[in-house]
Amino acid sequence: MALPVALGRGGVKANKFEGDGATPRGSFRLKRLWWRAGRHPRPETLLPASRIRPDDGWCEDPGDRHYNQRIKVPPESKADRLARLDNLYDFIIELDHNTRPRIAGRGSAVFVHVARAGFAPTAGCVALRIDTLRRLLARLGPRTKIVVD
Repeated sequence: MALPVALGRGGVKANKFEGDGATPRGSFRLKRLWWRAGRHPRPETLLPASRIRPDDGWCEDPGDRHYNQRIKVPPESKADRLARLDNLYDFIIELDHNTRPRIAGRGSAVFVHVARAGFAPTAGCVALRIDTLRRLLARLGPRTKIVVD
């Protein structure tokens, strides 16, 4: 099934690197749904699901041993948080891009998430309209794959 999406401002690349703004080309498994429980009830899905907490973040530092993994962000930190003020991360589907093995600098935090108005480009993720994403969640499970070509 093909759907309208926003992709990375750097286009689609088979050889993705941290900070290039590109969406990686390939076929990816859906690992987990992260959602803003304070804004939305738990969506129906077969994916493992976790609430986004105020101190949840994602490590994008290639020099850190937690690179491309969820981390706890201290209150005083200015690091990126999953609990954003806008609605882009109200629903996040974690993809298996650069996970096994994790290679420093090959890209992190590649998610499926809510699109900006007018499908403005992402920093390297795949973004859909929130209503489309919510409808899809009920049909997605751990065996589902997303293909970016």
